[in-house]
Amino acid sequence: MELRPKKVSESHTTMTQMVMPNDTNPMGNLMGGNLLRWMDIASAISAGKHCEAHVVTASVDHVSFEKPIRMGEIVTLESSVTRAFRTSVEVIVEVFAANIKGHDPRRCNHAYYTFVALDEENGSPTPVPKLLPLNEIEQQRFDSATRRREMRLILSGRLKPEDASSIRALFEDIIQR
Repeated sequence: MELRPKKVSESHTTMTQMVMPNDTNPMGNLMGGNLLRWMDIASAISAGKHCEAHVVTASVDHVSFEKPIRMGEIVTLESSVTRAFRTSVEVIVEVFAANIKGHDPRRCNHAYYTFVALDEENGSPTPVPKLLPLNEIEQQRFDSATRRREMRLILSGRLKPEDASSIRALFEDIIQR
């Protein structure tokens, strides 16, 4: 069965949460684990929309907590698929915070998640639709996804650094300048 390619916008997900007292650490800031959970949920929804299948988290790229999010603030998570591979997709999730009135909005965090689509009958990986990037930002994320994927595979021990052609090409371009 041929899968219909999908636009990035078809996977777009917006999720909103209010930071409650039980979400915070003793300093009154959102606990990182709670934020990671919300990020995983938002990005899984995007992956599921794209794949039209159940998905499982395969990896999360480097996450840094750039700006604290305080109790009572509103957190908005926006996610969408950046690249589809054979049975997996990469999803970017961006985190924004603002006060209850919508003032002081700021980007606080982002990360790339990878999900594998699963066949409903036997739970094994299943092919996913191709992705159609339609604007400059979508295309940049799409193009750079191969390098991020190679880095993930190297760090997990599933790819030898010398076999990472996209990363090697990037460094060769830099060296030649």
